[in-house]
Amino acid sequence: MTSPAESRAYPQGIKLGVDVGTVRVGVALCDRDGILATPYKTLDRNPKKNSDVRVIAALVEELGAVQVIVGLPRTMKGEEHASARMATDYAELLAGELESRGLDVPVCLVDERLSSVTAHRNLHEAGMSSRNHRKVVDQVAAAGILQHAIDMQKARGTDVGSRVNAAARPGLSGDGAASTPAPAVPEDNTRSSENGRLL
Repeated sequence: MTSPAESRAYPQGIKLGVDVGTVRVGVALCDRDGILATPYKTLDRNPKKNSDVRVIAALVEELGAVQVIVGLPRTMKGEEHASARMATDYAELLAGELESRGLDVPVCLVDERLSSVTAHRNLHEAGMSSRNHRKVVDQVAAAGILQHAIDMQKARGTDVGSRVNAAARPGLSGDGAASTPAPAVPEDNTRSSENGRLL
């Protein structure tokens, strides 16, 4: 469940950007002044135990982050398909995990059209060989998502995207297993990325 970001001053401080895929999850950070987003790390997606969700929540807690921006993949026509549902489900899981830790940190979905394409292009222009892209492209895409969001926040003077609420279902159990099955890998592969995510 999502709701439009409130028309209010956006959170000030360290923020995380997240690029969700079926295989990997990219994570990026920005500085306290919200000037520059930088790639941080790439996590293996674990839909059975959601250990990656807990790693991100722990990072939020450790850094005292004030917001998490999750990329919402849309088609060029602005439509949302299986990948968008996957990103929304992931954001809801993360919101639930943060809530279970007593952290009132907003998780917002922000349009991320072409983030992976841009990340690949930037890596190529930086001189990195294509075979090495896979190691870092997700975190570079996450940085692109986060940079876009913080730039929009400054330009508009308000928060952006849609805030996600914790899923209306039990969160992660003590052993880290989700109480409901993880979403199946989407079958519509009209556009794909190395991350296994459908764009």
